[in-house]
Amino acid sequence: MIIWLNGTFGAGKTTTAAELTRWVPGARVFDTEHVGYMLRHVLEKAVPVRDFQEWPPWRTLAVASLVQVHGYVGGTLVVPQTVLVEAYWREIEAGLERAGLPVRHVVLHADPDTLTRRIEGDTVETGARRWRLDHLAEYEKALPWLRAAGTVVDTTDQPPVAVARRIAESAGS
Repeated sequence: MIIWLNGTFGAGKTTTAAELTRWVPGARVFDTEHVGYMLRHVLEKAVPVRDFQEWPPWRTLAVASLVQVHGYVGGTLVVPQTVLVEAYWREIEAGLERAGLPVRHVVLHADPDTLTRRIEGDTVETGARRWRLDHLAEYEKALPWLRAAGTVVDTTDQPPVAVARRIAESAGS
């Protein structure tokens, strides 16, 4: 199974993903950002984009990588990746379904004040702070389709362990 943790920056995807590996037997975190990093050095000058998700090879390779890794190790792969363009999500979801991988799409959500506070207080990704804050409006705009396409879990006042436990229980673990 794939548990895809979607939502904007500051919603708790990375922390929740790590927690989920403690609650779901055999779960591993697979960060599809690394597929984008791999492509960046090859494509960024030839095909400049604002976000590597705009590159069709990222979407194709993210799916192919998940399929290959899952076929090799099995279990559950937890993907902490923001996808705010509905067409990109549908492409990824369809690719995983064609490969026979069930996808549990979970949208981690927090109110705008909480998201801003978390992003501004982040001591790890300080260089991306402005970029992350600038994407909050994009997230708000995507919320209607995200709510329809996934299970929304509010992380505003929930510790990551409680969020992970809730997701694990709903996924049958």
